[in-house]
Amino acid sequence: MKIAVLGAGAIGAYVGAALHRAGVEVHLIARGAHLAAMREHGVRVLSPRGDFTARPHATSDPAEVGEVDYVFLGLKAYSYASSGDLLAPLMGQDTAVIAAQNGIPWWYFHGMTGHPLEGRRIEAVDPGGSVTAVLPMERAIGCVVYCSTEIESPGVIRHLEGTRFSIGEPDRSISARCVALSEAMIAGGLKCPVEKDVREDIWIKLMGNVAFNPLSALTRATMVEICDHDDSRDLVAQMMAETLTIARAAGCDPRISIDKRIDGARRVGHHKTSMLQDLEAGKRLEIDAIIAAVVEIAELTRVPAPTLRHVYAAIDLLSRTSLVS
Repeated sequence: MKIAVLGAGAIGAYVGAALHRAGVEVHLIARGAHLAAMREHGVRVLSPRGDFTARPHATSDPAEVGEVDYVFLGLKAYSYASSGDLLAPLMGQDTAVIAAQNGIPWWYFHGMTGHPLEGRRIEAVDPGGSVTAVLPMERAIGCVVYCSTEIESPGVIRHLEGTRFSIGEPDRSISARCVALSEAMIAGGLKCPVEKDVREDIWIKLMGNVAFNPLSALTRATMVEICDHDDSRDLVAQMMAETLTIARAAGCDPRISIDKRIDGARRVGHHKTSMLQDLEAGKRLEIDAIIAAVVEIAELTRVPAPTLRHVYAAIDLLSRTSLVS
């Protein structure tokens, strides 16, 4: 098995290090000081489950790597459409792409045989088909990340919690390529269940992201602060309720209570969401996959979603008026 991690940041480098420890041929594709450190010292993982160092090949040039069996995509979803030059050298006839993204993926309605929206493109995450042109639907393996890591310093990954990477085929089959990837991930010390319908995991995680990410950016509040404020907690509950209704209209029925989802987020404590961190760092906000696509699916399924629409309007304006890099 040969795997390239394109965008070997906090999550990508952690996954790559774990797979390398399992004996998989891993190639990390990164840039800057982080790349230089990984080349010189390997990837140092600091974890409550035990520290370790792995030394997979690291480069900034995918042409050095060549065709692989899998590409683990650690880029932000808004970078997919412009990643064609990086992906092209890695793509063989049967190369699969594991998109470890937050929110609604570009392939969401692919493979949903019998659903009225089967094959429908979601403009928010695949504008003009630009992502599909780079990442054909048949290459996609869904992936939902239940893992928190950060780059403590170049080449050093701090693993905070969680080791689960749920994967699954868009067409709900249990494929040989998913089973093989799962076995490699498990051999590296990670949890990697192959789900019959990974969309359920997508929506369960999205329930938190669609509410806490934009609200934290708009208010500069941590997750526990949002939960402990009565009115903002009610706002989160309203957004989650609308999201569940949209999910069901889109053909998925996540089995989780709103109160349980909020309480789980509260236990994370004074954590800044990724969107708030991006805002403070002057980076582009990842709103398309996290909330814009949800509002678009609401329109496609004719589900009223007034709270989501209002919050989306506010975070979209903030993203347009903020400094980006």
